[in-house]
Amino acid sequence: MAELRLEELSAKTIVAANNLTLRRGQEQFVTPPSYAIADSFLNPVTSWPRVVLEGDKVVGFIRGNFDPEALQPEFRSCVWRVTVASDAQGTGVGKFAVWALADEARSRGFERLTAIWEPGEDGPEQFFLRVGFSIVGETQYGESIGELKLSA
Repeated sequence: MAELRLEELSAKTIVAANNLTLRRGQEQFVTPPSYAIADSFLNPVTSWPRVVLEGDKVVGFIRGNFDPEALQPEFRSCVWRVTVASDAQGTGVGKFAVWALADEARSRGFERLTAIWEPGEDGPEQFFLRVGFSIVGETQYGESIGELKLSA
């Protein structure tokens, strides 16, 4: 596996990010990347959209949100979207992306990073638990709220 790196979402990478394919059954748990991409341009002050590249190939997309003024604490420093191409899942791409987002959150002075996911057999819960999140609550819709504590 070539070295992974992050790059800010750009005209050069947006099509590849939008065309990332998931494993069968995962689609129900993920908003299409095009929604996350559009949303990141609607809120450029708090949004942090990045693609993960392996060599020159886009293998993942992550969007974080940093809004210290958000009314709901779980939205102040959070993983808003993470998508890894089906053929790159299980190779460390998602972990790399989440830890890069955690580093960014830490550099902005946040003490935790949150994520919200829908429970389910093909859902992302096991991924988030493996990268260090703990379940700390539930939304009114039954989604899990996870937290990754960030040390200085």
